[in-house]
Amino acid sequence: KIFHSRTIYIRTLEKRIPGIGFGRFCKGERIMQTDYKNKGLILLKKGQKGIIHAIFSRFGLMLLLLVVQILILFSIFQWFEDFLPHILGGTALFTVVMVVYLLNSKINPTAKITWLIAIMLLPVFGVLLFLYTQSNIGHRALKKRVNDMVTDTKEQIPQPEDVMAMLREEDKGVAALAHYMHRSGCHPVFADTSVVYFPQGEDKFEEMLKQLEKARHFIFMEYFIIDEGLMWGRILEILAKKAAQGVDVRLMYDGACEFALLPHDYPKRLKALGIRCKAFAPVSPFVSTHYNYRDHRKILVIDGHTAFNGGVNLADEYINEKVKFGHWKDTAVMLKGDAVKSFTLMFLQMWGIDEKQVEYTRFLSYPSQPDKRAGGYVIPYGDCPLDNDKLGERVYMDILNRSLEYVHIMTPYLILDGEMETALKFAAERGVEVVLLLPGIPDKAIPYALAKTHYASLLESGVKIYEYTPGFVHAKVFVCDGQEAVVGTINLDYRSLYHHFECATYMYRTDCVPEIEKDFQATLAKCRQVTEETVRKEKWSIKAVGSLMKVAAPLM
Repeated sequence: KIFHSRTIYIRTLEKRIPGIGFGRFCKGERIMQTDYKNKGLILLKKGQKGIIHAIFSRFGLMLLLLVVQILILFSIFQWFEDFLPHILGGTALFTVVMVVYLLNSKINPTAKITWLIAIMLLPVFGVLLFLYTQSNIGHRALKKRVNDMVTDTKEQIPQPEDVMAMLREEDKGVAALAHYMHRSGCHPVFADTSVVYFPQGEDKFEEMLKQLEKARHFIFMEYFIIDEGLMWGRILEILAKKAAQGVDVRLMYDGACEFALLPHDYPKRLKALGIRCKAFAPVSPFVSTHYNYRDHRKILVIDGHTAFNGGVNLADEYINEKVKFGHWKDTAVMLKGDAVKSFTLMFLQMWGIDEKQVEYTRFLSYPSQPDKRAGGYVIPYGDCPLDNDKLGERVYMDILNRSLEYVHIMTPYLILDGEMETALKFAAERGVEVVLLLPGIPDKAIPYALAKTHYASLLESGVKIYEYTPGFVHAKVFVCDGQEAVVGTINLDYRSLYHHFECATYMYRTDCVPEIEKDFQATLAKCRQVTEETVRKEKWSIKAVGSLMKVAAPLM
């Protein structure tokens, strides 16, 4: 029989493995039949959930310890409060020094304003918070390891000189962008790579299953979110089978998943299936700036010749199997050809952060199966929050600055710094049709309110804004002038542009660019347009939340 108990699903295997049953389960465990019974799946037991379990679990303990540390910090501030009259002059002088320091620092100008307000309103707490966040406590070792790894792997994938020469002949502006992207990391430009665009998460999921079944050597998966359900169950079923066949299967997910969605011992459970698994930066009981940097990437690489990238995580809402915020609009791409090597390298770099040795050469030597029929150029790239290159933002800004006819954008969040907002407005003021397509049903109230704080200024410059009436847009898409496009994980907000590990696929004159524009227009037809009048009539509560939270936007 097939059962479901708020769990992760896999098919019955040939032998019994701890954590996996054959319809026999631990005494006292509640088992429920559901509509998954006809899917050919059974459970990998996750354990009980609920308030009591959360309070007394490992996660409950970690949360309690974090709260205790924060309370102690605030208590220290209160103890010093009695001495404030005696050191008021010193505090004022120190505040002035900090203001001068901030104005001369390399911090983003919008973030400077946030810190200036925080320090002037709360001199002691604001300064201590600033010093704490700038001290890099908790991620100095991570930063060194990442920088060393990028340096060591910078030449792992050489730039094909003939490809770069051809690109210079076709478009010097795009060639200059490609040069910058390769300078910031090992991100060569490739030809002979076919790209298939998926306008829905369901389309990507269907093709993923087909491609996973073909794996013979290795499967690398790196995803921000993994959650139990039909999507992950079907994938896990194939991964377990492939691991049993001797395929090297590796899985990475962000540590925030461990806190909210998966059990802390999940890597051990998958190890029993032959799957190597690790969480990036798992949450621990100690306060650290390390938690500000999350692995927001979505990468699947199969045998070095096929790769998937885009906004789609491994959870049922991404394929509309589960409805959370209306219809979930998401996109992805599949690459076949030489450019796949870049995603292989990106995965191995993240996998190797806590490894002594990583076998780059072995996995990069698998044949990539170039597609000589494919047109255009492809540059897979990753963005790291621990270097000085804001690659994700600069690629977007470069597209905006070189655009001539239109730039059409899909993004779930719009929390802009001054530079990005200026780039959007300047493109529109030059006569370029700049269209932003945003969610009609938000997943988070504060980011939704913050997005609306930009509407009036953007509209005034001629930027067109639309909201997706059927539900939530999670796609991260730029398409420009019928020739350039980006599909990936990078949102138009501070989290993606400054604080997350991200990745994307840049395309120039690839065969799928017209399909991306066609999908944008089809999605646009289901949207309502935002006008100056609708902005004026917006609910006062949303305006108030957006205005108040804008002060802290760079820290979100």
